[in-house]
Amino acid sequence: QVQLVESGGGLVQAGGSLRLSCAASGRTFSRYAMGWFRQAPGKEREFVAAINWTGGSTNYADSVKGRFTISRDNAKNTVYLQMNSLEPDDTAVYYCAIGVTAYARAGVHEYDYWGQGTQVTVSS
Repeated sequence: QVQLVESGGGLVQAGGSLRLSCAASGRTFSRYAMGWFRQAPGKEREFVAAINWTGGSTNYADSVKGRFTISRDNAKNTVYLQMNSLEPDDTAVYYCAIGVTAYARAGVHEYDYWGQGTQVTVSS
């Protein structure tokens, strides 16, 4: 059974930083892409960032380029999202997901297992 457990969310002031982690189990982690998505109240879930199976290729939403960095440690079965220069519009529940392929794609349908989410709140 695949399990994804996020951690690292919290409350931060605008301009601050947070680092999210997602620990995976139940699937050969190193063979699959990993993604981060977020969902704000009243909005659809949206793509944030993805990383391919080796960590050598990444993909970002335009809204977070230059501020967020996705990385992975295949030895620890963990993916990270470093979030800098946070803005109030970044407030959302953040979810990690494991891909159905090895490639860093942005579509929700490209991922088949999801974590429970971690709340990120950015105050102005």
